[in-house]
Amino acid sequence: MEPVQLSLFSIEEEQKSGKKQKKAKLGRYERIQRELETSERDPYKIFIEVEPPLLPTYNYRFVDLFCGAGGMTQGFAQAGFQPIASVEVNEIASATHKINFPKCHHFCGDIEKFDSQQWLCEIDSPEVHLVVGGPPCQGFSVAGKRDSKDPRNRLFREFVRVVSEIQPWYVVMENVPGILTINNGAVREEICEFFASIGYPHISVAILESAAYGVPQIRPRAIFIANRFGMANPYPKAQLLSHQYKPIESAIADLPEYTPIPEINHEWTRHSPEYMERIAQVPPGGSLYTKYVDAFKRQYRGLPSMTVKENHGGTHIHPYLNRVISAREMARLQTFPDTFLFAGSMKKAMWQIGNAVPPRLAECIGYALIPSLNEIYRKLTSNAF
Repeated sequence: MEPVQLSLFSIEEEQKSGKKQKKAKLGRYERIQRELETSERDPYKIFIEVEPPLLPTYNYRFVDLFCGAGGMTQGFAQAGFQPIASVEVNEIASATHKINFPKCHHFCGDIEKFDSQQWLCEIDSPEVHLVVGGPPCQGFSVAGKRDSKDPRNRLFREFVRVVSEIQPWYVVMENVPGILTINNGAVREEICEFFASIGYPHISVAILESAAYGVPQIRPRAIFIANRFGMANPYPKAQLLSHQYKPIESAIADLPEYTPIPEINHEWTRHSPEYMERIAQVPPGGSLYTKYVDAFKRQYRGLPSMTVKENHGGTHIHPYLNRVISAREMARLQTFPDTFLFAGSMKKAMWQIGNAVPPRLAECIGYALIPSLNEIYRKLTSNAF
């Protein structure tokens, strides 16, 4: 029996017809991004064109830590990189990764138990050129103090440990933009200090808006890049201006409106007629609820989607249908190809998709790194370093 969508919150918290709704905010982190680009002096951070992309001159290999379902893995693979190992503690996300990257050696478990040297030895792997991932960092400083008991601190330190053991040419770490302003930048400073202590002294950070790279969704990400050769830390130049961002319809309009396709995760929680009537009253940019305004939000036509996420079995409301968007629609808004399938229930699929890095964004970051990787390879093979 299909589940029926019921009200998740009390009647008092529900939206009443005609009540003014909160408007969507596009460019939420523009101020932080502008400060990074204009006021900071970082001689190692550069922005380069990535279209048409430069081809790698070598088979560059990477390890994805905290890989989730594999958004970063998918993107870097699209850019021509070879995923050789990934680490993920969640069994369902791990299963998704295994389905989509069967040739990648995957470690499912606590990263503390991941012995990178033994693992790479077992898979007879040569040098790793890149380590990527998105470790939790928000708990690293609390009220200006280090909180050694916060598990998110432990996870970040494990990320640093693995990088120190593997010693890749480059490191790419992603997180939410807010990580840069916690405790007036103290968390960011500590992140940089940790990487400097293991041989990556020149670490750069930039906020990249996913929509500027063709992702039909507003999803800014803080991207840290570092290397151990004193090279530049390259980022992809934005490819689209805000008025050129791809609208939500460009990604989902061809999917069946009310006919699920479970084979490709095109399914959503079935709504009762009463619930659909309530959804019909939600205006673009508005929410089904007055208190929980970040959940069940009607998307705008002609604009990219707001940041997608899973909310108690419901996601954002479709821009013109009286239902929430499906798991496959979420995946398309994240730029996962339809051939990328998600393990687990519909709700678990939505959770995995909502937590992923858009593959297209990761792909562009990969393209930006290729010229520098090619230069390092040329210098190493000619003993120029």
